[in-house]
Amino acid sequence: MSRLPSVTAATRPATLRAQGRRPWVVPLFALLLAGAFVLALALGSVPVAPADLWTLLTGGDAGTAGAVVTALRLPRAVAAAACGGLLALAGALMQVLLRNPLADPYVLGVSGGAAVGALLSMLFGLAGVLLELSAFAGALAAMIVVFGLAHGAGSRTPTRLLLTGVIVSAGCGAAVSFILAVASERSLRGMLFWLMGDASTADRPAVAAAMLIAGLIVCAPLARDLNLLARGDTTAQTLGVPVGRLRIVVYLLASALTAVSVSSVGSVGFVGLIVPHLVRLAFGNDQRLLLPVSALAGATLLLLADTAARTVVAPAQLPVGVLTALLGVPLFLFLLNRSR
Repeated sequence: MSRLPSVTAATRPATLRAQGRRPWVVPLFALLLAGAFVLALALGSVPVAPADLWTLLTGGDAGTAGAVVTALRLPRAVAAAACGGLLALAGALMQVLLRNPLADPYVLGVSGGAAVGALLSMLFGLAGVLLELSAFAGALAAMIVVFGLAHGAGSRTPTRLLLTGVIVSAGCGAAVSFILAVASERSLRGMLFWLMGDASTADRPAVAAAMLIAGLIVCAPLARDLNLLARGDTTAQTLGVPVGRLRIVVYLLASALTAVSVSSVGSVGFVGLIVPHLVRLAFGNDQRLLLPVSALAGATLLLLADTAARTVVAPAQLPVGVLTALLGVPLFLFLLNRSR
């Protein structure tokens, strides 16, 4: 037992020892997110001058520009940023859990389950908290099915998880198609736009923001154990990590994060896949740094994408999920080719 501290120090990755040498990373991404917020509030079909925006931010009356910002753009910006952070954080958790950079809420079918739950709520006229609870139930059900069917020991478990997730995701896609087929004409267009990602209909941005903050608070004490889990179940158990309990906590947390995001802005792909992967390539795999930076980077990315979605063809608006897919597909193919 006396040799355990030396073993821990010897097995600790270099990224853990280098953590203290990059104190500027989190403040830098926080500044980037603040800049994206300023752009989101200022740009649009009705431009807001910097002077009016400053007056509004300092508590003054900016007239019509202030009404546009506070009533329309600010809630949408908060929802987009919060949901981008939720998706990136959920993707980072799943990638370390499976030790696979391809894991994310969409590949594993969690987002598909949340979408089925949310669309069923819309089909029966439910909204608000009931819609979010339905989305969470769908995400949790998909997670249980995926990890239940792929349960097993050995190095093939991550592969089985990914393959099972693809199948469950396809099944959820079929369920979504069935719901759209039986939906009324009045609600069909809204469902379709929501499925492509739409932050304009997010009427409870504070819920998504609170969920993101709560998720980061929960993840903070888990970062050390996740660092050890990333090196394998055997290593983590040897060093005292309760692997089974930690997996359950991460499963539930990732499901809740995904459900709140899907119920707020709909299905937005590639944020949970690309953002944690890029952050890991840039700054290493230390979860103490990876998790908060991924949340900030995901929030910035989705906020910028939503700003572009409502300004590129203004006054018409594009689904934000279309833009994230247009950015994510070529970027992912480039990274895949580069790693080869």
